[in-house]
Amino acid sequence: MQRRHLIVHGHVQGVGFRWFTQRTALRLKIYGWVRNRADGTVEIDAQGETQAMKRFVKKIHQGNIRSKVVQLDEQIKSITDEFYTFEVR
Repeated sequence: MQRRHLIVHGHVQGVGFRWFTQRTALRLKIYGWVRNRADGTVEIDAQGETQAMKRFVKKIHQGNIRSKVVQLDEQIKSITDEFYTFEVR
């Protein structure tokens, strides 16, 4: 089990990126949340099984068809029991 905090830089707001992130997370049984930030980045707090998290981070780095991810900042966090689904905030 892993938990990661991600900041996604690039053309990631106004292009369906948060909804793409949620769909990807739910398919992989990843729980947490995603939200836009005022600086134009997208913030993600996600938790799931190690292999699923690796696939999730790879998909996030690739982005959806309308987005362009140019940088992905990643930080490992402590596991939590507060996530039960993956929500768009």
